[in-house]
Amino acid sequence: MDPLDSVDDATAARVYRRLVRHLRHRTDAQNVDLMGLAGFCRNCLADWTQEAGKLDKDTAREAIYGMPYADWKARHQGDATPEQLARMKESVARNAPAENALDEALDESFPASDPPAMTEPGRG
Repeated sequence: MDPLDSVDDATAARVYRRLVRHLRHRTDAQNVDLMGLAGFCRNCLADWTQEAGKLDKDTAREAIYGMPYADWKARHQGDATPEQLARMKESVARNAPAENALDEALDESFPASDPPAMTEPGRG
C-alpha cells in the first residue's frame, strides 16, 4: 500500500487547497515553467478538479485561479519563449509512460462516491 493512501480525505483536501492558494500567490511561476519542470500546471489541476468533481471547465479553472481564467491570463501570463516551450514539450513527453499507471492508481484511491465535502463546491 502506498503511504499516500493513508492520508485521510480531510487532510488531503486541506493540502490541495493550500497548494492551490500557494499557486494563486505565486503568479510569477508561469504555467509553461511549471510544465517544463514538473509536467503539470494550474490548468492540469483544473482539469483534475473537473474530472474528480461535477464542475464544468470554466468553473474548475476559476476554482484554481481564483478568478476567470481569461482575467488571470491577461494579468499574469506572459508570452512563452521558444526555450520554455521546448522544456515543456520534453517534460510533458516524460508524463506519457506513467499516465496510465497514474490514472489507474487514482481510480483505485478514490471511493465510488466521495463525501459531498470533496465533490461539491463550497462544502467542507
